[in-house]
Amino acid sequence: MIPRYTRDRMGQLWSEENKLRVWLQVELAVCEAWAELGVIPQKALREIKEKARVNPQRVKELERETRHDVAAFVMQLEEAIGEAGRWVHFGLTSYDVVDTALSLLLKEALGIILEDLEDLMEAVKERAFEHRDTVMIGRTHGVHAEPITFGLKLALWYEELKRHRGRLRRAREGISVGKVSGAVGTYAHVPPQVEEYVCRRLGLRPAPISSQIVQRDRHAEVFAALALLASSIEKFALEIRHLQRTEVLEAEEPFAEGQKGSSAMPHKRNPIGSENLCGLARVVRANLMAALEDVPLWHERDISHSSVERIIAPDSTILIDFMLWRLSRIVKGMRIYPERMRENLERTRGLIFSQAVMLELIRKGLPRQEAYRMVQRNAMKAWEGEEDFRALVKGDVEIRKFLTEAEIEECFSLKRHLRHVNFLFRRVFEGKEEEG
Repeated sequence: MIPRYTRDRMGQLWSEENKLRVWLQVELAVCEAWAELGVIPQKALREIKEKARVNPQRVKELERETRHDVAAFVMQLEEAIGEAGRWVHFGLTSYDVVDTALSLLLKEALGIILEDLEDLMEAVKERAFEHRDTVMIGRTHGVHAEPITFGLKLALWYEELKRHRGRLRRAREGISVGKVSGAVGTYAHVPPQVEEYVCRRLGLRPAPISSQIVQRDRHAEVFAALALLASSIEKFALEIRHLQRTEVLEAEEPFAEGQKGSSAMPHKRNPIGSENLCGLARVVRANLMAALEDVPLWHERDISHSSVERIIAPDSTILIDFMLWRLSRIVKGMRIYPERMRENLERTRGLIFSQAVMLELIRKGLPRQEAYRMVQRNAMKAWEGEEDFRALVKGDVEIRKFLTEAEIEECFSLKRHLRHVNFLFRRVFEGKEEEG
């Protein structure tokens, strides 16, 4: 049984309590670094580590007075620790703490998303191999083109998800930096050794250079990776929606016992999960625009990015977490109808083999345009509903001057069209992941 989605893990990551906890991690690491340098006495460090506790309610009370969240946070720690609390936040500016903590939070959020992605990829892979040889019509412009298999459609998705995995890993690497360099990034009141210690302690790298903040192109890369992933999720969901249309009905998303598709029409089975994913993708893409707007700031920093990130960081990561879960559930439970696929494949009475006939004529020595004309003449008759395309080709005196009946039959072979399916599967599922 597929479990219901719960936002607890990602939601708790972005909770106010957890944010303050991570801020405290940074502050304590800074205190340890100062103690290593002999600035903070070891006795004071022990007292700080023993007594430093975050009280979110008290922080809120102090923030109402100070109108500054980090100042209120530091004041609350001083109250909790006592005399040794004077060493907390020594030499720091607010965003030494906030940005280093934000990097930790984004790094962890991307880790969760990568786990979600692996689950989806496994589901797609399993269904791809299940339907590797399930023949269906390939469509271009929404019109029947040539035969494919449903497994190939899913293999295409899998390869795309591999690229997203690479992007997310690179974005996580790019955001895994901290800064403890003071008000304008010059280390005027805190030496680089403190930053090096803190980042090493927290599993980050020091930003090679910073202003008051870690530069926002790094964060924009994260939101770009999430927006691209959301767009692919929408692409897959849109395909499922098309395949579920009554006129097509080659696949449909799961429909649970007791579920209702309409308050008015009892017969309805609507692709609401896929439609939901298409809608949510718009929000994630919109958040990328906000992240890009955060890159240009005044001088060494202004505060215009802060309010934006308080919204888009939790919203985009929580949404992608949910979207990956929902798509995994849809893929795992998706109903596939091979008989309907075959029925639709045959709907155009052989027209989908027109290219094969044309190429065979070219092989026999005809100029391409002449071969095209001869095949299209018969194809348009079949398109208008006069006759079966294969029969028309066999009865065309001009074509029969060049092709035998056996050669024509070979042009209409599904096996011939799909002879490279195993090759494609090997390249997708055994090949190396793209770097670009």
